Amino acid sequence: MTPLSGSSLSAARRARDLTDSVHGDTVDVLVVGLGVTGAGAALDATARGLRVVAVDAHDLAFGTSRFSSKLVHGGLRYLASGRLDVAHESAVERGILMERTAPHLVHAQPFVLPLTPLVSRGQAALARAGFHAGDTLRLAARTARATLPAPRRLSVVETHHLAPALRLDGLRGGLLSWDGRLTDDARLVTALARTAAAHGTRVLTRVRALELTGTGARVRDELTGEEGEIRARAVINAAGVWAGGLVDGVRIRPSRGTHLVLRPESLGPLTAGLHVPVPGETNRFVLVLPQDDGRVYVGLTDEPVDGDIPDVTEPPETDIGFLLDVLCSVLHAPVHRDDVVGAFAGLRPLLDTTPEDADAPPRTADISRRHAVLTSPEGVVTVVGGKLTTYRRMAEDAVDAAVRLRGLAAGPSRTAVLPLVGAAAPHVLAGLSAPRRLVRRHGTEALDVLALAERDPRLAEPVLPGYPVTAAEALWAVLHEGALDEEDVLDRRTRIGLVPSDRTAALQAVRELLADAPATG
Repeated sequence: MTPLSGSSLSAARRARDLTDSVHGDTVDVLVVGLGVTGAGAALDATARGLRVVAVDAHDLAFGTSRFSSKLVHGGLRYLASGRLDVAHESAVERGILMERTAPHLVHAQPFVLPLTPLVSRGQAALARAGFHAGDTLRLAARTARATLPAPRRLSVVETHHLAPALRLDGLRGGLLSWDGRLTDDARLVTALARTAAAHGTRVLTRVRALELTGTGARVRDELTGEEGEIRARAVINAAGVWAGGLVDGVRIRPSRGTHLVLRPESLGPLTAGLHVPVPGETNRFVLVLPQDDGRVYVGLTDEPVDGDIPDVTEPPETDIGFLLDVLCSVLHAPVHRDDVVGAFAGLRPLLDTTPEDADAPPRTADISRRHAVLTSPEGVVTVVGGKLTTYRRMAEDAVDAAVRLRGLAAGPSRTAVLPLVGAAAPHVLAGLSAPRRLVRRHGTEALDVLALAERDPRLAEPVLPGYPVTAAEALWAVLHEGALDEEDVLDRRTRIGLVPSDRTAALQAVRELLADAPATG
């Protein structure tokens, strides 16, 4: 199989597209920000027949979009708070990803809520009712039962079989539920950007928007320092937590979500993820998320962030300690600080709608996750809020607003039925002669990645001993996925960099691979 025609991103293509964007004609839409929402907006606009340029000051999925829980939620928490509209929208978007647009990247994830002595029978009954209400959401969203199995009660034996690390003292069994999980959030963004490129979008990383107007942007090539202007009939600001720095009047209240990274031996074999109740909270859980690469993520927090927003947020020790305390409340053997081999934190771009003279702002956990599309007096369309699950709807709404504002000739959104690069029906994916882990990351393109290693057996070797990512995958990132340097490969395309010691160990091998990579157009 070959990649979707035109979907390959490379350094050579970036150079050509940047020249054409700065020196060429006015385009229909300029999208600023290549996180999940910006990449989604670029694809939405291009699929409607519009001419689109999308820029980011760093790389694909550089910000919040690579630091999520990797979950595609069905909206249960919003149902519990009475936000039926947001809950239904989440369930619909989850079904679209799992069954139509990205079944290679999103699959069903089982979760166990262990019924320990810390969970009262009343809380257990409430949680069980919530899981069944979530299954009703699945039905209302028309997601097939084969895609997401039904929730049910587990015996003590079943619970311990799925999660042997649980403490048996006082365990009354568990509650099994299902939700969607991404193989990798950064890979979703990469697939969106490449699919947009295949439909005509000029995708430009390392291009910083210095100033936005309703008719374009002054930009700087971060590789050369050269500045220029990209002219556009409509401008969409999808810069996430940095959106307020580009447009006046947009107030963002960032919320920090921290995750820990553990080696698999820290918790033993995990067949399912875990919902671990936070003591003293009615509807808040710490999630334990086993990954296809063997690592385990534990998260997440919801803490307000004040002051300047850094490029990359460092997880504080207070967050790490909180997550370890909650996790250890259900384990028979504690996990210590030394067992934490990595940690990452992302900032949710929550829209602050509280009056400026309010006595105290609400907790970030209580701020609505409903997205908003705003239009500045200069005519810049800004999309903020929301969450990864609903990125497609956010992008659609932002493009709708830009089309209306500028009177662009465009049809309705097509992205609800537009497969991303690598997508195929589940039975087709299951029949591919490639490792399951590779199919979950590349879909039908897994065969093309394997073909690289067949031509050069050295590329079949892992870039890091004991870790499954091969040199062929790293090379594919450079040839087809827009990776420009070792940071792009390690931190966004493969996620080796989530564990600092692994990153250090793999750095030289990736540098040598980049040096030897052939130039492609």
